[in-house]
Amino acid sequence: MCAGSRRIVVMTTEPLYGIVSPSIDNLLTKVNSKYELVMFAATRARQIKQYTAELQSGSLFNNVGPLVSATVDEKELTIALREIDQDKLVKTATAQ
Repeated sequence: MCAGSRRIVVMTTEPLYGIVSPSIDNLLTKVNSKYELVMFAATRARQIKQYTAELQSGSLFNNVGPLVSATVDEKELTIALREIDQDKLVKTATAQ
């Protein structure tokens, strides 16, 4: 170690969530770039958010709900990233 540098190790028994799970490295194997991952996940998160709003108003026909088990307090983007990680959503090439 260099003089003046310190290593801090945090030990916890709580599971880590968010960008740690699923890992960004694993998610990047599913798409070509970080930009594509952001756009793909954001689009799906908007669909999940719209589904939740429609569910509260009584309409269920425009969007598909979460494809993985999700709790009420989970954010839409986290759910979308888990769907991508578990291969429930697959990005396909689009014709230009």
